Amino acid sequence: MKNYNLLSDAGDLAGKKVLLRAGFDVPMEGGKVADASRIEAVVPTMQFILRAGAALIIMSHQGRPDGKVVKEMSQRPLTGELKKLLGANVEFADDCVGAEAENAARNLSVGEVLLLENLRFHAEEKANDPDFSAKLASLADVYVNDAFTNAHRNHASMVGVTKHLPSYMGLNLQSEVENLSRFTENPKRPVTLVISGKKMETKVPVIEGFMEKGDDILLGGCIANTFLAASGAGVGKSLFESGGKEQAKAKELLLESGTEGKATIHIPEDAKVAADLSPGAEVRNAGLEEIGAQDSIFDIGDETAGNYAEIIARSKTIIWNGPAGMSEDERFSKGTIIIAQAVRKATKKLAISVIGGGDTIGFHEKYGVSMGDYTFVSTGGGAMLEFLAGEEFPSLAVLEKKT
Repeated sequence: MKNYNLLSDAGDLAGKKVLLRAGFDVPMEGGKVADASRIEAVVPTMQFILRAGAALIIMSHQGRPDGKVVKEMSQRPLTGELKKLLGANVEFADDCVGAEAENAARNLSVGEVLLLENLRFHAEEKANDPDFSAKLASLADVYVNDAFTNAHRNHASMVGVTKHLPSYMGLNLQSEVENLSRFTENPKRPVTLVISGKKMETKVPVIEGFMEKGDDILLGGCIANTFLAASGAGVGKSLFESGGKEQAKAKELLLESGTEGKATIHIPEDAKVAADLSPGAEVRNAGLEEIGAQDSIFDIGDETAGNYAEIIARSKTIIWNGPAGMSEDERFSKGTIIIAQAVRKATKKLAISVIGGGDTIGFHEKYGVSMGDYTFVSTGGGAMLEFLAGEEFPSLAVLEKKT
């Protein structure tokens, strides 16, 4: 791990106002927090700051409002969770910059917490706008980044703010970087990546990175469908990237697969298919040649799941992001369950494993599968994959100690 400015390096925080960037983009249902795990992950950092005698100002984002105020994406519902977890008074500002935020920050007392409204209600956040960064920084004396889930973003609250305040790495971010660095610095081989998801544009750079660093790449979900289509297999009505650019990239990667110095990409050999997701729809296991024009793929098939499990069993380092299929429907959860069993079993035999991503965590919670058997559970999804693929994060670079 590189040498970073850590929270323990911040010195005396008593009487200071600390601006904390947190990753509180949490699932919401009916205006309430449905899963507080990402908030809970930052509790040690928040408690450290409050116990040090500081006042805490929290900034975060919710969803993708694209620079507009979207009531359903407000951070206000998080105040109740924060009060419960911290046992402190939590105020809320209806904006993250401007007069209201400035007054609230100015009046904040030691031991109190101020939660700012959604950063992404301002387009300047994603643009890393210098003026917006300066306005955020003006609220406090010290900056702490504990938002690993957003660490791969070059945003104002992640990068720009550090130009104006003494800046440090929070405890959760430190834990993520320390643990994930174990996978990037001479990992035990064979290295296997299990990856699923929808968007080729976000997954392809990760796959390309692992083509150079890994040994086996196991594909599931919509990205597997895209590679199947690129290989010439029929995928019926399945969701996949049908654009020429995406198909060409998938074909290119498949041609590189298994060549000298390149990892082998594994695509499904069979699948669980149905005409649709209606309760009465017939579900069957089909070989690729048996997938009809009216079929949709919703899970990897039995043979594929068995093959994937064998590859995982002989792996020494395993990275897993994304269920193998539409596991929220129990009829299409078998493939993911088999993968989970294989990864946990391999870990017990001293393989190193890391899992991450909201859907992956959600699968474990839905089916009561323990996450205690894995080496490390990351709070990040895309950030975890990009870090492990060797991407450079500007938000981490600005926290490195200068020599």
